[in-house]
Amino acid sequence: MEPEADGPFPIVGIGASAGGLEALEEFFRHVPEGCGMAFVVVQHLDPTHVGVLAELLQRTTSMPVVQVRDRMKVKPDSVYVIPPNRDLSLLHGSLHLLEPTAPRGLRLPIDFFFRSLADDRHERSIGVVLSGMGSDGTPGLRAIKEAAGLVLVQEPATAKFDAMPRSAIAAGLADVVAPAAELPERIASYVKHASLLGRTAPLLPEGERSALEKVAIVLRARTGHDFSLYKKSTVQRRIERRMGIHQIDRIATYVQYLQKNPQEVDLLFRELLIGVTSFFRDPDAWDQLRDEALPPLLASRPPRSVLRAWSVGCSTGEEAFSLAIAFREAVEKTAPHSSLTLQVFATDLDPDAIARGRQGHFPPGIVADVSPERMKRFFVQEEDGSFRIGKEIREMVTFATQNAIMDPPFTKLDVLVCRNLLIYLGPELQKRLLPLFHYSLNAGGTLFLGSAETAGGEPDLFTPLPGKSRLYRRGSAAVPLEAIPFPAVSSAAGPPTLVPSAAQKAVPDIQALADHVLLQRFAPAAVLVNRTGDILFVSGRTGKYLEPAAGKANWNVFAMAREGLRLELPEAFRKAVREGGVGHLRGLRMGGAENGLLVDVTVQALAEPEALRGTVMIVFSDAAAPPAAPQRPQARRSGLPGRQEAALQVELDEARSALQSLRSDVQAMREEMQSSTEELKSANEELQSTNEELQSTNEELTTSREEMQSLNEELQTVNAEQVARMDELTRASDDMKNLLNATDIATVFLDGDLRVRRFTTGATRLFKLIPGDVGRPLTDVSNSLQYPDLVTDAREVLRTLVFSQKEIATEGERWFEVRILPYRTVDNRIDGVVMTFFDITRSKTLEARLRLAAPEEEPGPVRRPAAGAP
Repeated sequence: MEPEADGPFPIVGIGASAGGLEALEEFFRHVPEGCGMAFVVVQHLDPTHVGVLAELLQRTTSMPVVQVRDRMKVKPDSVYVIPPNRDLSLLHGSLHLLEPTAPRGLRLPIDFFFRSLADDRHERSIGVVLSGMGSDGTPGLRAIKEAAGLVLVQEPATAKFDAMPRSAIAAGLADVVAPAAELPERIASYVKHASLLGRTAPLLPEGERSALEKVAIVLRARTGHDFSLYKKSTVQRRIERRMGIHQIDRIATYVQYLQKNPQEVDLLFRELLIGVTSFFRDPDAWDQLRDEALPPLLASRPPRSVLRAWSVGCSTGEEAFSLAIAFREAVEKTAPHSSLTLQVFATDLDPDAIARGRQGHFPPGIVADVSPERMKRFFVQEEDGSFRIGKEIREMVTFATQNAIMDPPFTKLDVLVCRNLLIYLGPELQKRLLPLFHYSLNAGGTLFLGSAETAGGEPDLFTPLPGKSRLYRRGSAAVPLEAIPFPAVSSAAGPPTLVPSAAQKAVPDIQALADHVLLQRFAPAAVLVNRTGDILFVSGRTGKYLEPAAGKANWNVFAMAREGLRLELPEAFRKAVREGGVGHLRGLRMGGAENGLLVDVTVQALAEPEALRGTVMIVFSDAAAPPAAPQRPQARRSGLPGRQEAALQVELDEARSALQSLRSDVQAMREEMQSSTEELKSANEELQSTNEELQSTNEELTTSREEMQSLNEELQTVNAEQVARMDELTRASDDMKNLLNATDIATVFLDGDLRVRRFTTGATRLFKLIPGDVGRPLTDVSNSLQYPDLVTDAREVLRTLVFSQKEIATEGERWFEVRILPYRTVDNRIDGVVMTFFDITRSKTLEARLRLAAPEEEPGPVRRPAAGAP
């Protein structure tokens, strides 16, 4: 496909759904003539219905309205309408039709076209969202905003269905919100002032360059952020876009407008942030990150360790959540039993974007970017059709407002994602950020940039991975700390990171090695358990104190405790959990014999670090045996008489027996409780299975509801077209009726069986017809014509298709010229006859008078009466 030779012109993409026909008609009634723009209408249509939208819109505009054909070239001052059951795309100024890939009910044709419009027309792309249900169009408008295009939305109060307009407004994408009738004028005014878009910063006069700097000063005073080192062309283009919206010609005038309107400063600030993102942008790059970059990082980490990542300029969080999803998939593929976790720090300048990211709530349009498998596993669909990120992924991501240039960076990172941020920064800022990224990453860490960005300017800092994706491995080159541009002032939003010296930087390695030796050789045996006693982690050799219970595998510490620990350990555990302190058990004898092993047990509930809150640490250590008591002579063992000593011994034996019985009872009760616990666990598993089935049923019902909603939208569209067609037919019928009555020609319409189909008012003077006679044979209707062969001649006309014309008298001595013609339909099909009766009584009377007067005149040429003579 060759690029268009005529030069680019604005193309307006219009998205509408249910109730959109009225809004479209109102819109095109107010489009100025010769506007120089092309309009492409994308509407939700029934795939089985023949599209008549082009015919309906043609009545409201003088521009040609056509239904799109494949590879149709777009021309200015024209309207193009999408055909049913097709997706529409734009390439080099030509429209292409594609077979829909999504099932009916899940198609997003408006998003599909808006994205291609942004890619093809860039800053000359204009997106309009009118009445409709759902949120189709919102993700596509993001692409138009990123390309510096214009976004207009119908005022929700004027829309028949306001879901689509409200979705675009809630996403913060609307530049103009107005009734449909006012939108064309706003577009025309914007295009008129858009000539500034073609300039570049070096071509600006000195005065306007000074005005651009003043804009940066106003922004810094209002927001605290300095945009003077951002890429000049980007800043200028965004400023000129705002000027076009407000119809301001000079930048100096816009500076004054900013000073008088603080709200416009906030809007320009958000405009410069370019908060446009999506899930898994550049899918091949994300696949390479998951399959090639993450596995080496995972293999180098011990089990249950935490990887750290930083998503710079995360906007509303799509890329941060994409990273968490890619990490989870990589772990399941390469190390499913490693229990590795990921902590993602997602930061951005825009506090509103961070607030939306924390909610983890996204419109239905994300199904165009996320595969069905990922949607089913990592997202939860809400009642309104939108999606919420799953709890597993949401807990991996921490959001914070931060200026990556001014605030301290996050450190000790394994992955750093900075996509489509560097392209908006000037060379000076890029040179400042890359060394900072190198310092933030651990050795072997991964840097992930956007497709239009590169770290090639610092080849010693980062080594590119094979392939076209912008993935880099942190280089081993040492960067002096004085060469890293650390922020001079720390921000409250940033992490409290200290800058270590070169000597301090080597200490963690020695400390880690020393900790490892101490842990393996000298640390006591210990287990980490949850609040119910289930073992989460084992440290050291615990075989002397714990043993697997017989029967079904059970990793509960109380079931595995050896004899001597089973009675005392649960009470100390419950006390530590209840009071949140430390419990000690001293000198417990294991084995029950006098020479059994003595054990000290420490039970401590953990409150920090945050990741271990709610867990309990149980530490086992061998205790020294107490010194043996000196043996006294047998005779002096007791001062009691022998009989009393014997009685005391009996009581002591009974007490021991009772104690043993109590211990047996307690043990039996514990076993029963454990059995009940297992039964409850089994019942819980059954309930979870039932819950999964209910969730599956709910998903099916949700899908059915979406399909019904889509069908409802299509029916709304078809109904609107049918109503418009009926109105048109009614007007045509009224016009025909008035035409026939105005001519005063008696006319009777008959079907193929010569039954009365319709008649005019004048026909009632010849035939005794009433409205109830419609459908009766003509032979059943009496008339005043002296024309017995009327029906015969009508049948002959039907047979031969040759019209008949005769002059017939009536009983009242009136004359009529009777014409019988075949009734032809639009598709040239014979469907009856038409009889017309022209009153020729006056001409017949004149003819009779002339005949009577002819014999009285002298012989000679016959003189004809002058025209108009009586």
